[in-house]
Amino acid sequence: MMSLIKNILKPDFNKFLAIVERFCYKYRYILLAAVILFLYTMPFTININRVMYRNLVMIILYSMLGMGLNVLTGYTGQVSLGHAGFYAIGAYTAALLMVDAGLSFWLALAAGSVMAAVIGLLLAVPTLRLTGTYLSIVTLGFCEVVVMVLKQWESVTYGNYGVRNIPRPVFFGTQLNLPNGGFYFLILTMALLTALACHTIRNSNVGRTFVAIKEDELAATMMGVRTGRYKILAFVISAFIVGAAGGFYSVINNGYIEPDNFTFDVSILMLSVVIVGGLGTTRGMIFGAVLLVMFPQWFRFLNQWRFVIYGVLLVAMMRFRPQGALGWTSTLPYHLSGRTRKLLQERLHLKGGDSNGAS
Repeated sequence: MMSLIKNILKPDFNKFLAIVERFCYKYRYILLAAVILFLYTMPFTININRVMYRNLVMIILYSMLGMGLNVLTGYTGQVSLGHAGFYAIGAYTAALLMVDAGLSFWLALAAGSVMAAVIGLLLAVPTLRLTGTYLSIVTLGFCEVVVMVLKQWESVTYGNYGVRNIPRPVFFGTQLNLPNGGFYFLILTMALLTALACHTIRNSNVGRTFVAIKEDELAATMMGVRTGRYKILAFVISAFIVGAAGGFYSVINNGYIEPDNFTFDVSILMLSVVIVGGLGTTRGMIFGAVLLVMFPQWFRFLNQWRFVIYGVLLVAMMRFRPQGALGWTSTLPYHLSGRTRKLLQERLHLKGGDSNGAS
């Protein structure tokens, strides 16, 4: 009786999350289709003004940024404090190609993503053997270097003046902007494609290798994994995704970007989205972005005190929920790939045949 009362007064939160997880996994395709349908039809069923569109776009944008950083930090365990540098590279590359070279948004977006990936490769190679605090400091320095280059290289980046009059993207003759919902549908599509790519990577052999490196790099090395190559690959993929988000940001900020849009604070916000939402999860990136982007808006009436509450919230999260809000440990059985299941069945069949023959 006492144990029953204890369970009622102090429910097992992890057990509750396990039940929710199993339900979501069982009906995952139905739930996913319903969520996607709702997101695409919401502007037609709900009266959304410009401010609401802006908030929705920023939430989805930071979800995408979180997914990009999650490939490096959540999957591979490499902490970066300078991903705002790749964000800036993608944004400035796309903006300058549109303003100075006259390229279309779509080509400039692709170029910005590739440029961020290339810079990510150049940064990953010399920092290959760095981990933990050392890697964090190097990436922090990288972000500061990028910001300083943007400010000082005035002949190319326009310095503190920033890049102005960035043209908006055009899709089949229609100019995309906030009032007509074009930016919302564009970033939503980009984020969904990014989520699909991250999910595919996570469940592939490459993704399992990333996780193996995160859990125990020495053990992965002893198993014959070339950890250096996979760490570089994770860096490149992460930089590519963040660079693509930067290319999109270059056109939504009223046709104007400046170096101060990509400071260290942006890197910290990205990392906070990953940690608060849940390391290694896609669902966590969405939750983290909603919470951290909208929190200052919800508590604006508290003026400067809202930042105090914001800090207390982060500290409490690290104390009581270090794995993140939605980063619970899965209770579901591990799903083997089709090739692995086939090999196991063949071995069991051969073993059974040998046993029968011996008997």
